Amino acid sequence: MTVTVLAILETDFVPQRSLAKIMNDRLQRAAKELQQVHFKALSGWGFPSDDLVVYVSYNSKYKIRYCIVNDVPADIQYFVAETCGRLGYILWKRDRVEIEEDGYLKS
Repeated sequence: MTVTVLAILETDFVPQRSLAKIMNDRLQRAAKELQQVHFKALSGWGFPSDDLVVYVSYNSKYKIRYCIVNDVPADIQYFVAETCGRLGYILWKRDRVEIEEDGYLKS
């Protein structure tokens, strides 16, 4: 299974410029840590052609939120929810998430 975690840098709110840099750096570190450390065990699950894509971003209260953006089995969804919950991340409730290649939300 290929695991990809992407940090979505644009949020529903506009933080101050100096705060935005700190928040974006923190979010990118969190995404990298999720992919390389916390979801590393998933690389042995399923078939090699299976993918897991997770987006992380901030909500308006500066909490990290996550969402799985592709179809995965229930056990993978549970593992992601359990792992993110332990880290204090919340579920990103969106009907549909569309992201451009540069990591920003499509308008």
